[in-house]
Amino acid sequence: MVSSSRTAPPAPSRTASIAMLVLAVCLVAANMRPAITGLGPLLEQIGADTGMSVTALGVLAAVPLVAWALFSPVAHNLSRRFGQPRVLLWSLLVLLAGTLVRSIPGPVASLWIGTAVIGIGIAIINVLMPAVVKREFPGRVPAVTAGYTALLAGMGAVSSGVAVPISHIEFGGDAAGWRFALLVTGAALLPFAIAAWWWAHRGARSVHDRTTAARGRTGIWSDPTAWLVAVYMGLQASLFYVFVTWLAPLSMSIGRSEVIAGIDVMVYQLFALAGCLLLPLILRGGLERWAPAVIPSLAIVGVAGLMVAPGAVLVWGSLIGLTSGATLAMSLTLMAQRARDHDTSAALSGMSQSVGYVIAAFGPVAFGGLHSLTDGWMASLALVLAVLAGLTVVGVFAGRDRFVLDRR
Repeated sequence: MVSSSRTAPPAPSRTASIAMLVLAVCLVAANMRPAITGLGPLLEQIGADTGMSVTALGVLAAVPLVAWALFSPVAHNLSRRFGQPRVLLWSLLVLLAGTLVRSIPGPVASLWIGTAVIGIGIAIINVLMPAVVKREFPGRVPAVTAGYTALLAGMGAVSSGVAVPISHIEFGGDAAGWRFALLVTGAALLPFAIAAWWWAHRGARSVHDRTTAARGRTGIWSDPTAWLVAVYMGLQASLFYVFVTWLAPLSMSIGRSEVIAGIDVMVYQLFALAGCLLLPLILRGGLERWAPAVIPSLAIVGVAGLMVAPGAVLVWGSLIGLTSGATLAMSLTLMAQRARDHDTSAALSGMSQSVGYVIAAFGPVAFGGLHSLTDGWMASLALVLAVLAGLTVVGVFAGRDRFVLDRR
């Protein structure tokens, strides 16, 4: 007789399972922004190659944000029906498909279609990651959130910094071009993330509380705390994507080269990474209550600096980057902290990101439109100051210790 111990594989230890899960979360985080952030430094090349106007390029940059707004509400229902692990795996595959389609040589339509598909894939991942952290690391939500958002920001920074140099690599005497650069920056790490996530969750199944789900679907859209989280999410995302998209053109307008402008965007995002990592230090003691409102002050100084002394773009971009990273981590932390369980966290994440990215989608378009209309940057930067003022006010109320769907 053959013993069962010889026919069934041994169960992995708890330590090994946690280590594999952490690795998978890190690899997923590393792929959540490079496909988007590599676009900004290449806008000049894309415009010259395709003939697209400045306004059209701004709309292209906003396509992922529109996709996030439209598809974020779908993520919660998909995760409840098929389980978070399986839906996240599918989303990674969708992201890979979109990256490949966007880089197909030839018609401009593939650029738009691929960018939209990329947005759909990332939309689902954006929503589910705070819920994954809430479920798998309930005692360490701020720390784990800071870690994965730091990776998210860091790899986004690398993508911005290397996109232009990669596009200039020569093959047979011809430059590789922007399509090749977008392919490399967007897809280099995706196969590793797909493999790690599948391995960490092979055979995983999710069990849900249907009562909580029904209450989450019907009540989350009328909950005032949820709306505070949503508006905070939207305003900070608008800030981030304005500068990811337009900082390079702004830098080039003051005489910096295309490569240096790409590095400016990379430095901006590296400081965003630092902002993510610093957040857990801020969320201690009495400062936690006021952190969402205080963090935007650094960016206010940075934007004002760009208006009066644009030559110091690296200094001002660094301050704005610190705010961008810290407010992103703050938003994702709020999605977990303002919910009492991971299922409600997924509902809050879907709702707040749907609303948030509707707000954020207007940012790059309005910024570029004002620049095109005035042939300068002052009006566009004044718009960003207004966004930061709103972020500060909303942060005052979002920082209160409240839970969504609480019956008072």
